[in-house]
Amino acid sequence: MKVVEEHTLPARHPAYADSTKRSKVRYVVLSMLLTATILNYVDRSALGIVAPGLSKTLSLDKMQMGELFAAFGLAYSLALVPGGVLTDILGSRLAYGLSLLGWSFATLTQGFATGYHMLLGSRLAMGALEAPAFPSNARAVTLWFPAGERGFATSVYVMGQYIGTPLFTGLLLWISAMYGWRSVFFVTGGFGILFSLLWYRVYRDPHRHGGVNAAELHYINEGAPGARKPPEKFNWRVAFKLLGYRQILAICLGKFCNNTLLVFFTTWFMTYLIEARHMSIIKVGIFQALPFIGATLGILSAGYLSDFFIRRGVSISTARKTPLIVGTLLGASIVLVNFVDSNEGVIAILTIAFFAQGVGSMSWAAVSEIAPRQYVGLTSSITSLAANIAAVTTPLMIGYITHHTGHFYWALNLMGAICLVGTLSYSVLLGKLSRIEL
Repeated sequence: MKVVEEHTLPARHPAYADSTKRSKVRYVVLSMLLTATILNYVDRSALGIVAPGLSKTLSLDKMQMGELFAAFGLAYSLALVPGGVLTDILGSRLAYGLSLLGWSFATLTQGFATGYHMLLGSRLAMGALEAPAFPSNARAVTLWFPAGERGFATSVYVMGQYIGTPLFTGLLLWISAMYGWRSVFFVTGGFGILFSLLWYRVYRDPHRHGGVNAAELHYINEGAPGARKPPEKFNWRVAFKLLGYRQILAICLGKFCNNTLLVFFTTWFMTYLIEARHMSIIKVGIFQALPFIGATLGILSAGYLSDFFIRRGVSISTARKTPLIVGTLLGASIVLVNFVDSNEGVIAILTIAFFAQGVGSMSWAAVSEIAPRQYVGLTSSITSLAANIAAVTTPLMIGYITHHTGHFYWALNLMGAICLVGTLSYSVLLGKLSRIEL
């Protein structure tokens, strides 16, 4: 009698991948990335929402308020590269957890502000401490999603920067009216601190997450072994070496141009509607949500279609580049508001322009495709640095032009021209997307 010896394979052995239903832990991770990004942008916008009451209480003039807005963008831009390095060294779990905890605490401290300098310190701290956020997002998506799903995953978490404002502005205004402007910072900062603890408790990289089964791990790695090379020791020369690749330079320029529109909508948009278009507060409250909804639909549709074309056999390069070119080009349509009189027409054009900006924001997926695997965080932070320079230059540019001309006409024209420059960068300079090997 012959005895057949049975061998039990490890639970995560690839042999199980074809016979086991895939777990869906990656979507839990994606929902957490979306929540963190919403918190990120709600905390950024909180100052703008309570600015009228805050500036009156603390006797701050318009110039001082402008400096407070710019302080965040400046600190954020300067900290992005170190933030990316921190993400590569610590990983998304610890880097994001510390970042969430730090910027949420800085948000909360604004509620205790008694004057300009304390607010300035809090804004600078917020900017610096938010820096690891998007590099951590990009790293997590690269680790948790196969190439065919990264576009959608990227679009979902990037959507957080668009939906936070229309979803929570009304609630935060109500909190401010009922309990005072300080309570807005206490609520947003406190919620962020709680979420930072949840993130650290739940998040793990795929190969260390107990909830991921063999089938999902095999799917994430597209059949390749799950173990990844540990990150190499960082050297500042690597950052400058990355800047020597034209793909990196093209995405940096394109992201700066595309982000100019986003910064306009998160800073000067309300002022434009009230002062240039003479809309009432009630109309502004209704109309302000439409462009943000348009941007949300833009980023979601771009991510879905990009992944759809990849699954249909279109090259990754073509599928990832097309939304960048089309979106940034269509963003130049913002200049058309200079030739429209009706409020409805203006909102329609601005919604289309912001929709286009959302489509063009798919550059995060392109970065995930070209970044060296051991330097995803660093590459993301370099390109994000370029994009966020617009957070400093755009408010200053619009402020300077409107101050000297008395209207938004030339500021809007300049933003349209900047979008055309971004289109050229993506269509001509970028070239074919391919993974950079260092």
